[in-house]
Amino acid sequence: MRVFLKTTTMLLAIAATSTSFASTRWDMATPYVDSTHHTQNIRQFAEDVKAATDGELEIVVHAGGSLINHKEIVRAVRSRQISIGEVFIGILGNEDPVFKLDNLPFLATDFDQAKKLYDVSKATIESKLAEDNMMLLYSVPWPPQGIYSKKAINSVEDLEGGKMRAYSSTLSQLSVLLKASPTTVQTVEIPQAFSTGIIDMMITSPTTGVSSQSWDYVSHYTDVQAWIPKNMVIINTRAFKRLDEKTQQGLLQASADAELRGWEMAKKETALNTKILADKGMNVAAPTKALMSSLNDIGDVMAKDWIKEAGSEGEAILEAYKK
Repeated sequence: MRVFLKTTTMLLAIAATSTSFASTRWDMATPYVDSTHHTQNIRQFAEDVKAATDGELEIVVHAGGSLINHKEIVRAVRSRQISIGEVFIGILGNEDPVFKLDNLPFLATDFDQAKKLYDVSKATIESKLAEDNMMLLYSVPWPPQGIYSKKAINSVEDLEGGKMRAYSSTLSQLSVLLKASPTTVQTVEIPQAFSTGIIDMMITSPTTGVSSQSWDYVSHYTDVQAWIPKNMVIINTRAFKRLDEKTQQGLLQASADAELRGWEMAKKETALNTKILADKGMNVAAPTKALMSSLNDIGDVMAKDWIKEAGSEGEAILEAYKK
């Protein structure tokens, strides 16, 4: 009996050890805080993955840049320092012009247009990521971008000489065309950047405006709806291939669900957070005709410059988008 019990105990211990080794744990880096719809969506995504894979794949979310700085997330995924991460697509604009596409001002200014632009460019984005041993799991938009400032913005002249936050190469170019000074500031650094005078204006979404409590340091929000940029969740291709087929399928299904859910969340966020800005005392205003006319002209210049940079590949994407 003692031999039987000892043998049984050993077999149970081996079985428990085998189960623990069978499961996979991924740390996931995202630069955004929990109050953003992106991070909320990601946390639901992580739960869905665990459920869809019967616990074989666990994704541990590290929000607010707590694990890896935003600018380093792509490198970390590429090098397998981490297996999965979320980044703002435009942050890769210096690596390939296709990643600048959804940051082009006044090209896609509502969610239907943004979805069409994503659909016609997705295959190219996936191809570019594959070259660096990465895969696209899903992409979710931000609300349309508006101007946050300490004074009313009625014309482009009101932007001249300002110190503007830039989070992508495209926004840096826009800042220069507006005769403002671009300064790279990550989302979690926004309040400090304003309070120390590093920046005095920014173009970003109502979501970021609310999560960074913009009413503490600016008083005006001009709803120009300049563009609808997106984030993307990427994984290391080798890490994906190491998963068994059932786990892969569970991950992909959870990704598809997260994309659909995330787009709907973005639409709701737009209305909700714009209202919050007003409720917090900010002056939320529609742009003047003079301002929009000048901004549209700048957008045309940037689109033409982008086509020159992106070449025939970029031109084909825009042609497909305009059909």
